Amino acid sequence: MTPSKPMRADARRNRARILAAAEEVFAERGASASTEEVAARAGVAIGTIFRHFPTKRDLLAAIMKDLRRRLIDKAEALVADGDPGTAFFDYFTFLVGSSARVGAVVSLLAEEGTSIEPGEQIMALDHTFGTLLDAAQEAGTVRPDVHLDEVMALLAAATHGALATAWSDDLRHRTVTLLLDAFRPR
Repeated sequence: MTPSKPMRADARRNRARILAAAEEVFAERGASASTEEVAARAGVAIGTIFRHFPTKRDLLAAIMKDLRRRLIDKAEALVADGDPGTAFFDYFTFLVGSSARVGAVVSLLAEEGTSIEPGEQIMALDHTFGTLLDAAQEAGTVRPDVHLDEVMALLAAATHGALATAWSDDLRHRTVTLLLDAFRPR
């Protein structure tokens, strides 16, 4: 695919299916996942995967780019359409919950020789998260003395903890609830 030639609609659909399937397969099976498993899950031929992603590293990098886009899209949707009183809390919860998927891809990229810290992905959202924080403070649902750098530090710690120690859904929920309670007015 050349940058000057747009992808056909069927090629775009195949690419999206490949990325979704690869994210699931790599999250489930880690480094032992094969391209054949990705192809089977996506419902495409193995050649279709290699046409879009010549190497495993290319596939992993595309997954990471897609994950980052989804994180930004979610934040932008919450800024545009979300309830200012809850959007901050919803996004914090979403990011910690997403850390397992991001982490699986980050670990595989590291094995391929590309070092990416999950915190880098989250810190890239700094401006948008700041907008959510400001709106929540204006709505009175977040304490006025909470600063963005504190939120980002706690978010990075929570996402890293959830990833590094494979938190169960229950532990992640309880931990995020405790963290979010610290932001609420007393």
